[in-house]
Amino acid sequence: MKVAILGAGESGTGAAILAKQLGYQVKVSDGGVIAEPYRHQLQQYHIDFEEKGHTLEEILAADQIVKSPGIADTVPVVKAALAKGIPVISEIEFAARYTSARFIAISGTNGKTTTTLLTYHLLKSGEQKVVLAGNVGESFARQVAIERREGTSVDWYVLEISSFQLDNCYWFHPQIAVLLNITPDHLDRYQNSMELYTAAKLRLLQNMNSNDAFIYYAQDPILSAAVARCPVAAKVFPITQEQFAGDYIQVAGHRFGQLPLVGKHNMINMAAAIQAALLAGATPQQVQQALPNFVNAPHRLQKVGEWNGVTFINDSKATNVDAAMYALGAFQRPIIWIAGGKDKGNDYDLIRHLVQQKVKALVCMGKDNSKLYNYFSGIVPQIADTHSMEEAIKAAWDFACPGDVVLLSPACASFDLFQNYQDRGKQFADMCQQLGPIKQRETAELA
Repeated sequence: MKVAILGAGESGTGAAILAKQLGYQVKVSDGGVIAEPYRHQLQQYHIDFEEKGHTLEEILAADQIVKSPGIADTVPVVKAALAKGIPVISEIEFAARYTSARFIAISGTNGKTTTTLLTYHLLKSGEQKVVLAGNVGESFARQVAIERREGTSVDWYVLEISSFQLDNCYWFHPQIAVLLNITPDHLDRYQNSMELYTAAKLRLLQNMNSNDAFIYYAQDPILSAAVARCPVAAKVFPITQEQFAGDYIQVAGHRFGQLPLVGKHNMINMAAAIQAALLAGATPQQVQQALPNFVNAPHRLQKVGEWNGVTFINDSKATNVDAAMYALGAFQRPIIWIAGGKDKGNDYDLIRHLVQQKVKALVCMGKDNSKLYNYFSGIVPQIADTHSMEEAIKAAWDFACPGDVVLLSPACASFDLFQNYQDRGKQFADMCQQLGPIKQRETAELA
């Protein structure tokens, strides 16, 4: 069989390695420049590849095309393949065919990485063989290739799955599915339609049956309305705020304390992860023992320093208003909020009241801060207009008093000033580490 792989990032390279291992004739094609680590891997496995463009006749000679999630169906090479009737599937769909393991698939506009990492952490405490993959860590296809090469038996794959990865899934069947929320994001990929974006998320459930389990946050308005419209064949396990009580969570009749994360949104994430782990076979005792030891991924409400009584929190992953709302709600102390970047059509009405309650100062950080600055003028007592991380941190220091929180939770994409949200978060952490001790010394000298 001839398999064409579109895109040579982690997803495409993983799919190519698996396809080669299966004995298929593989062609990898990337419209851009292939990053050096992936180029080396393709050469190492003797996989034919091209970059900076697509040789259409070779791609259209394939029996099947595996498409990386960043490539939309509207791209000309994909449209040509679909017009010819060549099956175009996602790497998730492709990899799932070649393992007998069961799947916990986790999606949602916000919180899916945290929930996926915590579910994996909780299940690792048991006796089962559990592997992390998907939109976090290594690609699912790469992990399936490792499983097949080593001859190991995997009980569960814990998969973070984005809407882009679901777009070209047709037969993928998770035994446990988790949907955390659905809020406006990536609408440019879905013709600016919430209906189409919601439908993409619900593809997670399309092949589930009565033996499967579906976990979702029942008080998310868009998600709960979508579930009501589309009957779910699986057993349903709704998460509600009634399960949260201060410093513990009630799940499946058991009380879990010593929680590792803060904020209402993380209560939802933790409840979903605990429920998924219990359904997958972890005992309540194993879950409780593992919970306090969990360390979340960087850039998600990550404490990066505390000087002169001021706490600095890196939530650079908050690239939309909904994520920033959860972050603002996580703290009871006065907040100096660093926000801004590439606006994705943000509606700040959603957080106006929360900002008015919580934020003592706003530091706008971006190439063009006019929308953010103009909206919150008169709502936030103090506002600064900055255009670099260094300017933003210095402005935040000027506003801060002991007991305050400086929160980087941008509510915007990072691409105006930074390579990505990781670069933005790292620069924030590094700048805090540089300026924190200096400010601490200056305060001590003045005392």
